[in-house]
Parts: sequence; structure tokens; C-alpha cells
Amino acid sequence: MTNSPSAMPAPATGGGCPMGAGTGAVPLSGPGFHTEPHALYRSMRREHGPVVPVELPGGFPAWLVIGYRELHQVTSDGELFPRDVSLWNQWENIPADWPLLPMVGTPVPSIYFTAGAEHRRHADMVIPALEGADPFVIRQDCEQLADRLIDAVCSRGTADLVAEFAEPLPVLVLARLVGFPDDEGADIARVLKDLADGGPGAQKAHLRFGEHMGRLVAARRARPGDDVTSRMLAHPEPFTDEEYALDLMAITAAGHLPTADWISNSTRLMLTEDQFADALSGGRHSVAEAMNEVLWEDAPTQILAGRWAARDARLGGHQIARGDMLLLGLGAANGDPHIRQRVTDVVVRSGQGGNSAHLAFSHGEYRCPFPAQEIAEIIARTGIEVLLDRLPDLELAVPAADLVRRPSAFLRGMTELPVRFTPVPRTGDAL
Repeated sequence: MTNSPSAMPAPATGGGCPMGAGTGAVPLSGPGFHTEPHALYRSMRREHGPVVPVELPGGFPAWLVIGYRELHQVTSDGELFPRDVSLWNQWENIPADWPLLPMVGTPVPSIYFTAGAEHRRHADMVIPALEGADPFVIRQDCEQLADRLIDAVCSRGTADLVAEFAEPLPVLVLARLVGFPDDEGADIARVLKDLADGGPGAQKAHLRFGEHMGRLVAARRARPGDDVTSRMLAHPEPFTDEEYALDLMAITAAGHLPTADWISNSTRLMLTEDQFADALSGGRHSVAEAMNEVLWEDAPTQILAGRWAARDARLGGHQIARGDMLLLGLGAANGDPHIRQRVTDVVVRSGQGGNSAHLAFSHGEYRCPFPAQEIAEIIARTGIEVLLDRLPDLELAVPAADLVRRPSAFLRGMTELPVRFTPVPRTGDAL
């Protein structure tokens, strides 16, 4: 969603606006982000270098870090560039109904929107709760839920893999993981989609999301189980119900659409690129290669908000003012020619078919925790494997050029992935 800058409060002066008004800031919206983002990033790199002045919807200024080394520098220095949204020098201008507010965040006590010692306090509670999840059980749940979703479409020979498989699967698995009954998973999926799209329903979706998590905390306090919420509640240091709910919201939101897009982007790659075609005939190694390729070239999270400058600083040849927002251009940094040639040379010399030096999960203290990365990988890979096992002659139902990307500069996914296949029995049908 984009708004006319004239319809919004003017950005603050006195250091709040990178480069000043009318100095060629790049609007952080438009079809270039949806169709050919890497071409757009190359253009930005030529014109501005590794750090780009950008304008968020509503006319609010920020910096987009697209250089691999500069992004590494920002994410490695939590003191100079903390993830402390309270530092933002635009707060007095931000309307309460700004559509990107749920994504940018407000100063609230959660693992995602705290910094320094307070962030580490939340991480010390959340990360062990995630580590306590059994990978075998996650895979088993994922296989069962993937079969359930495929059963709903397998007899008709056509499906939209985004709406009917890739989007619902992660949230259904995550709902079980944190302790929800299965019947709440579908509504949470709708809530998270409204939230991520940043449209007019984003604020209401955020409230509904919080209500779900508040009920879950109360239910698991009354009746603990073998789930993430119960393990969080069992942590020796007490937290408020609001903190538990906000941390659960962060876990679920961070794991839902990025994992869904990882599934659909990887499946699209296998259906459109010859080098990954053997995955469709049971090539498990090729599934892993396609998934890794997506993290480099088609990362689900293209831009991450964000970091804020704790004091005036120089970065990538630009003067960053105290309180300026820095957006992490994860997808752009992965395509930085300064690092990609080096990565390619290492892969060729080592004879390895993949490399995990990408920044798809960010970097540094605030990166996606390793247990969460592992959970996402289990869900994505298991989902794709079950899909290819059940529907072995899967093929696109439209030309690849007709596939439409989600209208977001932040998230890289497709609005739909129409496929056709030979109808097959449901898992419960007699053969």
C-alpha cells in the first residue's frame, strides 16, 4: 500500500530525513520490487552505493542497506545500530493507523522489539523453549498436516499451491508447536496474511493475533503440555502475560509467511528450472539444492525492519543521523557482486554444491535463532517432499511468466501457484 506524501505528516527536520527533502530518495514501493528486484538493486547500487536513501509509504525517510559488507557491519554492531525502535526520530510524525506499523513495530516488551540486556532476557527464555521441540515430532506433524492439505485437492487434479498448501502448512505446524488446537490454525493463518500484507486490515489483524496468544497463555498456565508455550511458562525468571503473548506472536509471525514463501519459491524453481527438475522424480538432494538456491536468489524476506542509529555515524559513504531507521536489504546483500564472486569461487574450489553464507536469516545478535531456522527448514523440506511424493507429475498450469508476485517490497512470494497433476486417491481411500 502506498500513500501520497502530501496526505501524511511531513517528516521531521533536524537530522530526521536522510539526504534532506527532494534529494532522490527511492520510494520503497512499486512494481520493480515485485517483478525484478535484483535489477532494481543493481540500479540502486550504481546510483547510491551500498547504502540507499529510501522513502517509506507516507513519505517517511529511511536507509536501505544493500551492501553485504555494510549489512554485516550493521548487524554485528548492536551498540551503534541496535534493534531499538524507540530511537526512531520519526515517531512524532507517525499516525496511529500507519499500515506498516505492525511490521516496523512499536516499543513493546517482546524478543523482537527489545535491545541489549532486555533482548537477551527474552532470548534466554524463548530459545530454550524452541530447542525443546523434538525434530522427529515436528517432521511427523508436518507429514500428517501436509497429507491432510493434499487430500483436500488431490482428487480434482488442480490446485493453487500457495493458498491451498504453502501458506496454511507452516502455520498449522507452528500452531501445534506452540500449543494451539488444530481448529485455531486456520484463523491464525488468515490473521497473519492480513498482517503481512500491510493493508487496511493490518491493525485489526494485529489485535486479533494478540487475542489468540493471550488465550493460549491462559490455557497453558491452567494445563501445561509438551509445547513451546508451556516451556516458556516454566522458565525460572517470571515474565508478564503480555510479554509471553508478544514473544509467541513474534515466533509465529516470523515462522509463517517466510516459511510459506520458502516452500512456494522452491517449488516454483523446481517446476521452471531444468537443473532442479530431477527433484520432481524423487531427487532429495535436488530439493535441498533448490531450497538453498532460493535463500540466495529469491529469499522470502527481502527487506527487514530494522535497526536505528544510536548516534551519528558514517556508513557506506553516507552520514547517518542519530535515530535514523536502517532497513536490512537481505535479498539485495545476497546479490552484492563484491561477495557473490567470492562465494562462487569458494564453491567451485571446494566442489560443494551449496553455500550457506547468505543473509536470508539476517546476522548477528538479532538474527533468526538457530532453533527457529531448523524448524523452518524441517517444515519447508518435509512439506515439499510430501508434495512431490503424493503428486509426482506436478506441473505449472500457467506459463511461468504469468506468475504474480506478492505486492510487497519486504516479502518475496507469489500470490498464487496454479498447478495440475493426475488425480490420486486420498490417504484414507482404499486402493
